[in-house]
Amino acid sequence: MEKKILVLDLDGTLTNKEKKVTPPTRQAIRTIQEQGHIVVLASGRPTPGVLPVAEELEFEKYGGYILSYNGGRIIRCSDGEVLYNQMLPDDIVPEIFAMADELGIGMMTYDSKGILANLHHDKFMELEAFITHLDLHHYETPMAHFNVSVNKCLGTAPAETAQEVMQKFEEKFGHRIHVDRSEPFFIELLPMGVDKASSMERLCEILGLSMDNAIACGDGYNDISMIKAAGFGVAMANAQPLVKEAADYITLSNEEDGVAHVIHKFMLGNEITQQHPSQPTHL
Repeated sequence: MEKKILVLDLDGTLTNKEKKVTPPTRQAIRTIQEQGHIVVLASGRPTPGVLPVAEELEFEKYGGYILSYNGGRIIRCSDGEVLYNQMLPDDIVPEIFAMADELGIGMMTYDSKGILANLHHDKFMELEAFITHLDLHHYETPMAHFNVSVNKCLGTAPAETAQEVMQKFEEKFGHRIHVDRSEPFFIELLPMGVDKASSMERLCEILGLSMDNAIACGDGYNDISMIKAAGFGVAMANAQPLVKEAADYITLSNEEDGVAHVIHKFMLGNEITQQHPSQPTHL
């Protein structure tokens, strides 16, 4: 049996709108893990926000991996070892928060206590707290409340202005860090060279697997790099249009067990028999 590595985004891909993994998808993942395939969770979430899902999928037992912080950290779940860890330059974090205040947008980062944010309040910051199951703490000077290096910062802005805001961060900091978007309203500020594709490639090298053996599934802008880099790239039916353009295959939505459909069709060699409201599409 040729070993495959299945790399899954979480929000909008693996989980449904309630941020849960449904029983059919959970069972499909267990089946391929029992057969020796490797499953990886690749998320913009901080590590504490990914661990509960990894535990639910029994990654410690089956040897799954986590790519958290949009690929900034790689963790082997069998023993908790950190295989790769990239941090933002310490001196740039205060500058990022200062620029966010100037632009009147939300800005967050993470420590062991939860999410540290500026004084801006919006629904997108609350959404991040809901997604990650972490407490959100607002401070006038967030940097005064942590003394460790951070893997990423996350900006929030309405979808209609986020692209312009992202470009401003790119113009000022693009020579020192990687600026990207995950959702239309989330602006990812990451160490230079960090994205899901580069971390997926690094993990494949560690495991001695070819990228041709990788299947990557996602729905957001920050999934495009890994969908393009994988041997087989999959977009969810609910994915952003640009994500669908990058994919080899469009599966069902995250509300219709689209990940389970991919597993059954391309890894187990059988189709799910239940009826779905829409059909997946080849590109």
